Amino acid sequence: MNYRSIGDTKLKVSELSFGTWAIGGAWGKTDDEEALRALERAMEAGVNFFDTADVYGDGHSEELLARATKGKEDRIYIATKFCRAGDINDPKTYSEKSVRHYLENSLRRLKRERVDLYQVHCPPFEMIKDGRVFEVLDRLQQEGKVRYYGVSVESVEEGIYTIEHYPNVKSLQVIFNLFRQKPLEKLFPLAKEKGVGIIARVPLASGLLTGKFNESSTFEEDDHRNFNRNGELFNVGETFAGLEFTKGVELSRKLSWIQEGRGNMTRASLRWILDQDSISTVIPGFKNEKQVMDNLKALEVPSFTSDERKQLEEFYLREVHDHIRGKY
Repeated sequence: MNYRSIGDTKLKVSELSFGTWAIGGAWGKTDDEEALRALERAMEAGVNFFDTADVYGDGHSEELLARATKGKEDRIYIATKFCRAGDINDPKTYSEKSVRHYLENSLRRLKRERVDLYQVHCPPFEMIKDGRVFEVLDRLQQEGKVRYYGVSVESVEEGIYTIEHYPNVKSLQVIFNLFRQKPLEKLFPLAKEKGVGIIARVPLASGLLTGKFNESSTFEEDDHRNFNRNGELFNVGETFAGLEFTKGVELSRKLSWIQEGRGNMTRASLRWILDQDSISTVIPGFKNEKQVMDNLKALEVPSFTSDERKQLEEFYLREVHDHIRGKY
């Protein structure tokens, strides 16, 4: 396992880490014992960073992480997020009273006294511009309840604004994958210049970049790939990276060549992200040990050549960009 710093912080995290949305809920059927075995396997492989949120399974993901990391709190870093348990458009959600309430609940579920990285969870751009939530986070940081803080953003514009206006924001979590390459142009260079870490989420485009789906694939009723396919409940960009499903399947088929010499599309897709030097860590989701181990094998496969990277950039610009829906 290789470790990278989250921006200019003292957090050195595994370059391939894991997100825990899927084990909490909204990705179909889950099994807690299987999830715990998968978390243990990840840690055995050197993973020392996990991303979660208070709304993943109404806090269930945080509770699972508490069980999995018991006795390892000093060497396993946890990032969690807040604001989506309330009305994200109401300024009161970002008040000191509300944020303290969210934080205390997360700390209770995590069984920790401090959050390593506390992130605002995809707030509306208006709330980022308002800025008062960052004053609250400054106070919580000074009190020692939050080690560092960041923002999970939906668009490049939101990310650039955040970096330019709030110097204490130490990380941005962004949707980044072979279908979502726009951050490479302006956001990533700026983040690197300002010492802001980049956490790449939705790296496999909700599974499209595993190459396992076809046009007739279906998803369980409680899976967001079913109920948010067209942005019915939250930003459509969070589901299939904003692509209409059948179009995404078509595009993923055209990318099947990337797996040659790299085992499969999952490993190749993650390897492409890891090849970007602006990335602090990439956080694929998982439900079981098999998925954890397959993702970790991305660390062993060959990097992309400069010619391949150019080919993938041209593919994105020519065939993908115009089909992305939602904030970007």
